[in-house]
Amino acid sequence: MKCRVLVGLVIVIAAAGQDIRLTRVAGGIAAPTDIENAADGSGRLFLVQQNGIVKILRNGSILPQPFLDITSKTAANGERGLLGIAFPPGFANSGRFYADYTDSNGDTTISMFRANGDVADAGSETVLMKIQQPFANHNGGQLRFGPDGYLYIGMGDGGNGGDPLGNGQNRNVLLGKLLRVDVESKPGQVVIPLDNPFVAMANPLASRGEIWAWGLRNPWRFSFDRATGDLWIADVGQGAWEEVDFQPASSHGGENYGWNLMEGMHCFLPGCSKAGLTLPVLEYPHTVGCSITGGFVYRGSESPGLRGLYLYGDYCSGRIWSLERTGLTWSNRLLLESGLGITTFGQDESGESYVADANGSAVYRIQGNLSPRVSSTGVVNAASYAAGVVPGSLATVFAAGVLDTPGIVTASAIPLPVSLSGVSVTMDGITAPLTAIANSNGLEQVNLQVPFELAGKSTVSVVVTRNDQSSAAVSVPVWTVQPGVYAVAVHNSDYSLVTDSKPLVFGEYAFLYAEGLGAVQNQPATGAAAPSSPLASTKADVRVTLGGVACDVQYAGLAPGFAGVYQVNFRVAAGVGPGPAGLVVSAGGVDSPAVRFPVQ
Repeated sequence: MKCRVLVGLVIVIAAAGQDIRLTRVAGGIAAPTDIENAADGSGRLFLVQQNGIVKILRNGSILPQPFLDITSKTAANGERGLLGIAFPPGFANSGRFYADYTDSNGDTTISMFRANGDVADAGSETVLMKIQQPFANHNGGQLRFGPDGYLYIGMGDGGNGGDPLGNGQNRNVLLGKLLRVDVESKPGQVVIPLDNPFVAMANPLASRGEIWAWGLRNPWRFSFDRATGDLWIADVGQGAWEEVDFQPASSHGGENYGWNLMEGMHCFLPGCSKAGLTLPVLEYPHTVGCSITGGFVYRGSESPGLRGLYLYGDYCSGRIWSLERTGLTWSNRLLLESGLGITTFGQDESGESYVADANGSAVYRIQGNLSPRVSSTGVVNAASYAAGVVPGSLATVFAAGVLDTPGIVTASAIPLPVSLSGVSVTMDGITAPLTAIANSNGLEQVNLQVPFELAGKSTVSVVVTRNDQSSAAVSVPVWTVQPGVYAVAVHNSDYSLVTDSKPLVFGEYAFLYAEGLGAVQNQPATGAAAPSSPLASTKADVRVTLGGVACDVQYAGLAPGFAGVYQVNFRVAAGVGPGPAGLVVSAGGVDSPAVRFPVQ
């Protein structure tokens, strides 16, 4: 069911259980192209207009004097104009910031300016780069400082249609590229980082050293996930497909995103080859939109249910979607039929999101659900991360909106509590005891013990609640056994950890910790510590192999004094070759994923 209600200046939609609301925060912003914050503690939003004016939104009001006015220098027509600004780390002290605009000749200009308080000095301009534009469209225009402190510059392919000059696939030009340069180590100069992917090839016959990625048509807009450092690029399509490209934070650059060999995931040039290309993680056809506008991964605290979602929209249709990555799976979801002419998104210092509307010359704040968000694939074995749960065992629920700031909150004692910091989890209405909730590198999770009372079920309904706001229920499989081994083994002789410097030795006794080994004798209450006498041994037959060689098992069951953790004691068998060896625990004939341990 979908509904759209207009109430004053608030747009509300309910789509598949996920509410988002747009609240107007500023008007009179003619042809908005960018929304930025200075990360200087001022709480200001800088609203960029295509005509060369930047206005400041502070405490809900537009300041009467513009922050920057370069209308006399800017050719603002069609896709040209002042297209982006960026504030470097340390702006509060240096006053330096950067702008991307098309000059009176229609060429891209990257310049440095200086600001004093709420006003920038247009006369302080230092031009850093001039990039000739052969046509009037596809100028890119986004500037963004990455987590590495370098300035990233989005460049379109130079325009016209179909990239007639072949700029996207030509590494000897800067058009159709994402550039990466150092502008802060020597203010007023452009330094090419030595670890840029094509620096070693930088000469007139090979590649430009400024290039970080290539094969782009018109990257409108790109952003870094402030929690993970991942890079998201929305690239405007030609006549059929719009796309979202993704570059993980671990990338060393050099990706070829395919234009003009491909448009989205489809050949643009007949008989194209996908070899060596980085394909988009999402595309959509022109039946649902015609010009993508990239946004941000939401990392704010006001809308917990949106956290971790990449928000983006379409200029023509006004649709706003969310894109989420869970493991290797990408999930796209329509959030709002806004009716806006979406030209850009923005974030404030606290991570709250905004969207600009060219049709109404306005900027809106995006607000979403207060309830946590969880998926069926996000409820997993705590040791192996295999999907599903085993009664009595520990599980991990990956959920958005459970802990706003990075950190970990742990249970302080056993019996385990059923709530931590206002967070609780029910499984078929039974409240599960919790061991911890955490937020690390943009990933939020709840660790819990699956209630023993769920034994015999094939599926279970899981609901995460925080401060009386509950997620939608998800159905999760329940397994009798699902072995998973933690990457920790302990020498029985002195209780020291097995490490490369202290490996397992033939004939010695050791033990490890595991999950998912199933029902036990002498079962404790859910959330209570496992007994030490008599031990809570497993009912299933548990075996251990190390390097493919069977080892004697002395004990398999719940670890005494722990809740929901299994312990397996074994003896290292003769015949296990020296070096790293894969250890597998099986229960009832079901094998765990192998975990490697050093053997001497």
